[in-house]
Amino acid sequence: MNAPAASLVRAALKENRVEDPDRGAKAPQNGAFGGVGGRNPSAAPPRGRQSLQAGGDSADSRSGRNAPQGKGPNRKRRKRRRGRKVFAREGSDSAPPAAEKRPAASVGSAQSNARPVAPAKSRANAPVGPRQEMPARRSAPATGSGVSSGPRSHQLPVYAALDLGTNNCRLLVAVPTRPGQFRVIDAFSRIVRLGEGLSTSGRLGKPAMDRAVEALKVCGDKLRSRQVRRARLIATEACRAAENGSEFLDRVEREAGISLEIIDRKTEARLAVSGCGSLVDRSTDGVVLFDIGGGSSEIALIDLSSARTPRLANHIVSWTSLPVGVVSLAERFGGRDVTPDLFHAMVDEVAGMLDRFEGRLRLAHVTSDRKRFHLLGTSGTVTTLAGVHLGLDRYDRRRVDGLWMDNAQVDAMIQKLLGWNFEQRVANACIGADRADLVLAGCAILEGIRRHWPAERLRVADRGLREGMLSELMADDGAWRRWRKGAS
Repeated sequence: MNAPAASLVRAALKENRVEDPDRGAKAPQNGAFGGVGGRNPSAAPPRGRQSLQAGGDSADSRSGRNAPQGKGPNRKRRKRRRGRKVFAREGSDSAPPAAEKRPAASVGSAQSNARPVAPAKSRANAPVGPRQEMPARRSAPATGSGVSSGPRSHQLPVYAALDLGTNNCRLLVAVPTRPGQFRVIDAFSRIVRLGEGLSTSGRLGKPAMDRAVEALKVCGDKLRSRQVRRARLIATEACRAAENGSEFLDRVEREAGISLEIIDRKTEARLAVSGCGSLVDRSTDGVVLFDIGGGSSEIALIDLSSARTPRLANHIVSWTSLPVGVVSLAERFGGRDVTPDLFHAMVDEVAGMLDRFEGRLRLAHVTSDRKRFHLLGTSGTVTTLAGVHLGLDRYDRRRVDGLWMDNAQVDAMIQKLLGWNFEQRVANACIGADRADLVLAGCAILEGIRRHWPAERLRVADRGLREGMLSELMADDGAWRRWRKGAS
């Protein structure tokens, strides 16, 4: 840059009162280096500066020759940057590079892109309903939104599914991607043991309700912090069976701002099937899908021997819901110190319930050949078995979801857990203190199912009701049709 041009740049800088950001002065918020989404402009250098450092080397620096002090390429770059800033403030067509984007927040991260959450006083005034529909609004830019970039990703609608069970409270927030799939952008899971003591008292206890409400407050804040297009928020066996279930739901709406829908057992079984459709082996003719819950266990028989449709739930030929889960069974028999005799007594009780299931033979034409069908389990019991089988130092969903286990491997893991005492189960990274007194009750339910449908293979699913709800919400709303149009 010649001397007259440099003088003009310095005069313009003085007139606009913009200081060189290299010296630490704060850039104007609405100027060339203004932040994105409220980001502090001085928090990180602008992309233009980084790109100059990374790819703007001069011929001298590339050839290894040292430039004279104070007259090298660095000084020229600073002058060019100051020039760009002045031109941008004066409305020039040569706009500077956009500010650097922050990486997307991780799922469940404390530092999310959420808009400011409404104060607690407003929760009761605007509760989130079980099937709430909101008008579609243009989302914020992808920067910091937790949504990976893609075709029109900043316009993708957001869907949410919440499952309050007997043992867990779980939330998923997702956006549709390619047909039949979605991307999770936020999640929450906490063991609350809402059904603690329910099998003996018939009522939800106050400590259990307190734990559940606190978890649901977190879920409510997450839902209100996003522009959710449609949501389904359900409660299952604990609220179905409890005498004070409706009173508890009133408290949830009042304190957490969430309106829960109690679903029946048939709906619960269908949603579990909908959430696991992609894990059914394409070469199989039949599947026995089971979801071992805290207060009930849903089982669905799926016949795929004839024509197959995209919706797996359309192929359910029979289903049942056993009034027993890991929490209720452990409370009746004891889950802390489980002897082999006690374990077999639990298995016999579950098998007796299945003996009374009239539709258990509806898949006999497929199950007679063990190679033509397989088991598909979705619950903490089977994911725990899978984690122990893999010897994981820390539970890893990516390695567990979709894992195949044969009969010998399942037998070995159950016998291994039976041989451990309570402290050993607590010490295992895939079990821990929260499941140490429940996992063997779950294994007993699994053994009862295997006794009736002795398949050669079991596939493990770390998914279920929430994924089923999301799939149905997106399909009914035509989300994948819109995505296809936006991607084309």
